[in-house]
Amino acid sequence: MLNRRLFLASATAALATGCQSGHHRGPLPQRPAPANAPATTGASIATDYVQMYRAMPEEKFPIPAIDLSKIDPVYYRQLVDYSAPEPVGTIVVDTPNRFLYLTMADGKAMRYGVGIGRAGFSWGGRAKIQHKKAWPTWTPPAEMIAREPKLEKYRDGMPPGPQNPLGARALYIFEGNRDTLYRLHGTTQPWSIGRAVSSGCVRLLQQDVIDLYNRVPEGTPIVVRQA
Repeated sequence: MLNRRLFLASATAALATGCQSGHHRGPLPQRPAPANAPATTGASIATDYVQMYRAMPEEKFPIPAIDLSKIDPVYYRQLVDYSAPEPVGTIVVDTPNRFLYLTMADGKAMRYGVGIGRAGFSWGGRAKIQHKKAWPTWTPPAEMIAREPKLEKYRDGMPPGPQNPLGARALYIFEGNRDTLYRLHGTTQPWSIGRAVSSGCVRLLQQDVIDLYNRVPEGTPIVVRQA
């Protein structure tokens, strides 16, 4: 169960923000680089990663390639050794280190770099992925519209597209039948990966959220760790 006090405080914050992309460039976490970080030589980036983060013109709204030189290589998607008590097929968000793991068989996990909520909007606990949506609609809450009247035109929802804050895919996190108001979703701001910038939601590179979306079914358990 989600920590009730933390959930209620965080839910209030999320209602006021609607997981809108933030612009505050918070510091990268202070943590030692894992031993299995991708190797790079100077400005050289392995061909496999260039292909992994290629342009995706086949999408409903074409996605540009990621400029990987602007992202710490430790946040590139990769298969890693991972020991966790959660069963295979669980999503685990390591908030302090800005990683998301999808647990796999034989002590492995697919690891993704993420951007997370700013201090004060953080949350943690156990829930599930209730719904998945490709190119979702984003609806700003009334509180946000009151602060930013220019969003009034999106009262009934911002259509999917390159400017939509939820990006190419969104996975909706529920506790039982209650919407926690948090999402795993794509971002068009690659610089935000590894930072605390959003208003509570967990953001991934567009190519990564599509990969995760294709790997997990609705009902997938998710654990968010704060320490």
